[in-house]
Amino acid sequence: MMGQLGFGGGPLGGLFEPLDDATAAEALAAAWDGGIRYYDTSPHYGIGHSERRMGELLRDKPRDEFVVSTKVGRLLVPQDPQGRRDETFHVPATHRRVWDFSRDGVRRSLEDSLVRMGLDRIDVLYLHDAEQHFDDALRLGYPALAELRAEGVVSAIGAGMYDVGQLTTLVRETDVDVVMLAGGYTLLQQPALDTFLPACVERNVSVVAAGVFNSGILATHRPDANAKFDYRTATPEILARAHRIATICEAHNVTVPQAALAFPLLHPAITSIVLGMRNRTEVEQNLANFNTPVPPELWTALRTEGLLDDPQIASNA
Repeated sequence: MMGQLGFGGGPLGGLFEPLDDATAAEALAAAWDGGIRYYDTSPHYGIGHSERRMGELLRDKPRDEFVVSTKVGRLLVPQDPQGRRDETFHVPATHRRVWDFSRDGVRRSLEDSLVRMGLDRIDVLYLHDAEQHFDDALRLGYPALAELRAEGVVSAIGAGMYDVGQLTTLVRETDVDVVMLAGGYTLLQQPALDTFLPACVERNVSVVAAGVFNSGILATHRPDANAKFDYRTATPEILARAHRIATICEAHNVTVPQAALAFPLLHPAITSIVLGMRNRTEVEQNLANFNTPVPPELWTALRTEGLLDDPQIASNA
């Protein structure tokens, strides 16, 4: 069982700003002490730094007490950093990424991840960021994952993506166990409602919701003009919508982050959410917000004001 709250490993790779080993270790220790038992990472996150740091915590824990997932699709090839920083994460450019969803590429990626993490197995293996390589991921990557599952190497397989249309195709045309949806079902937007989530319910596929703060705009109660929405500066329209949500939350003694964490789990297909966290303070704050009860009346009020598209809130809240 993943648990309803998981630790997302993106920030452990230096996403947006540098992160030292000690701060990363403190964040992971706080998560474990706070009861988090699902940990998600990827070779992409900091070209291996996230996996290494996560492994340093998990390899000393009883193996049956946690679930760990990582991803395939990019191989890490060593290179001379020559003083350069990685293109996406604040780490030295010691490796470059090479897209590879082939059978050999998937198996090599998994083997490399196990070495970096120092673990004997990965529980869940996802195809990662396959939007621009979807045909290869579907035709080559999925069968490779299915083979690993059949061999007992991994327990569950799926994909981590943001494109709800492609994820819907994957759910309908394959036998995946779980999918990680990035940003497609949040307090601010619910495009996954049309076809994706119904397909998951029909096919009995579990959904892990990622990006529930939409890159930061929902992580604070009253976001400022510099707030990020899906990795870009939020438009005035999005910012105004977030403030309207905040006003209704205030009337129900709830903060926006508390509502943003509670909302995805109202849908029957969604079993977990994952949060990227970089230090102890963020972990402790997220745990406190996650454990704060949200009154069902909030969802009714948001729907009445046209701020939620979810027709299932009334029955599930």
